[in-house]
Amino acid sequence: MKFVDEARIKVDAGDGGNGCISFRREKYVPKGGPDGGDGGDGGSVYLIGDAALNTLADFRFQRAYRAEQGKKGMGAHCTGRSGEDLIVKVPVGTVVRDGNTGEEIGDVVKEGQQLLVAKGGFHGLGNARFKSSTNRTPYKSKPGTPGELRDLDLELNVLADVGLLGLPNAGKSTLITVVSNARPKVADYPFTTLHPNLGVVSPAPHQSFVIADIPGVIEGAAEGVGLGIQFLKHLSRTRLLLHLVDMAPLDGHDPAEDVRTIVNELGKFSQSREGSKLASRERWLVLNKLDILPEDEREARCDAVEAALSGSDAATVRVYRISAAQRDGTQALMYDILNYLEEHVRSVEDVEDDLEDE
Repeated sequence: MKFVDEARIKVDAGDGGNGCISFRREKYVPKGGPDGGDGGDGGSVYLIGDAALNTLADFRFQRAYRAEQGKKGMGAHCTGRSGEDLIVKVPVGTVVRDGNTGEEIGDVVKEGQQLLVAKGGFHGLGNARFKSSTNRTPYKSKPGTPGELRDLDLELNVLADVGLLGLPNAGKSTLITVVSNARPKVADYPFTTLHPNLGVVSPAPHQSFVIADIPGVIEGAAEGVGLGIQFLKHLSRTRLLLHLVDMAPLDGHDPAEDVRTIVNELGKFSQSREGSKLASRERWLVLNKLDILPEDEREARCDAVEAALSGSDAATVRVYRISAAQRDGTQALMYDILNYLEEHVRSVEDVEDDLEDE
């Protein structure tokens, strides 16, 4: 199925049922009085996280969702039935925004999490509610209120611990293939990856993390060149970025210049709402495809790239040298990532404990 990461839908909660005007009509009861019942509440619309879904493609075919209306009240103090709530399944990681204002309504980040996106109308009141000592025969009722009607923008951000970043053909798909069970398309031409791929990496028993591979970013992506930067937002939830660099580019480009290209595009992306946190995310530089270089050139080429980038990118704190195709250095890299993520989780837990103590 085609990967879809953005969708617009319309949700319409049910209207509340109207109240009833009725008077008791019964033999031998000459003064029965009002007995009109209330209406029922309208059904609400909820979004619920479903881990079995990994794309918003289903919303291409159905864009309107409507909950059931509340039934009107009846005589003999009978209350109308409330409308059924409508539950709409969305992938875990879906951000929901108001289509008109852009305001974020909520974020579905867990399996089974429910998010109210349209509240059902309140029930109307029957004339029995308006009976008083001075008004024994009220000919008054209240209609139910309308349910909320909203346009929603859905945006899917994949949930991963680690994100792969780099130019096309940097070896991102090859790396995720050799370290996980993911099988993205791998070929010797640019843009073989057209949508994000997720893989589970298990460096040690009962210890794993999720890694995400996104399409390559090229110079000018912020202005719409290539596939643009639309997929960079999928890395906004990651805790660590791996910046892969092709150390033996076929076109003879300077690898250090390729790194600067990605850093510049991240800087432009950071000015947007989605990229505000991504540009400052910790990044590890991974010098890849060393197996293609002659052995006597590898050390000097890597040293030159590291020296050219020294101090120019504060977010890059570690540099690794690997060959993903030959699995050289990949295992050590995955172990270091696992240790980093565990330390990151512990530090977050410590901060939360300190806040609770305060």
